[in-house]
Amino acid sequence: MAEYMQLEVVTPEKAVLSRRVEEVVAPGAAGEFGALPGHTPFLTTLRAGQVIAKAEDRDIYLAISGGFAEVTGSRVIILAETADRAEDIDIDQARKDLEVAQGKLTSLSKDDPEYGKWLVRATRAEIKIRVAETVKG
Repeated sequence: MAEYMQLEVVTPEKAVLSRRVEEVVAPGAAGEFGALPGHTPFLTTLRAGQVIAKAEDRDIYLAISGGFAEVTGSRVIILAETADRAEDIDIDQARKDLEVAQGKLTSLSKDDPEYGKWLVRATRAEIKIRVAETVKG
């Protein structure tokens, strides 16, 4: 019989996911980490990337753009700047967003105050595309 823990994914705008899962893999700032039920508690920052949650009926994929994670033996709470479930991502829109961001980046110098904003947008779009393609093929 499998053991479970509760996964909560929340952004400033909404609760994205609340689900009983067997395992969570997330992009920690120091590298990808996995958490299983009974894991030693820890708190970490998250970088932009893919979260994979293994539930009893399917794997759940999310694109996040950074934040924090708290892991306890029975729960993983992810507080993310943004989080999108793979099935909710409009891949065509993400591709358009990436194209616009890349266009802006080529026209700006790295010293421009706007450069960082467009780099973040490009990274978010790339992650959304990668996560959506994982699920949608």
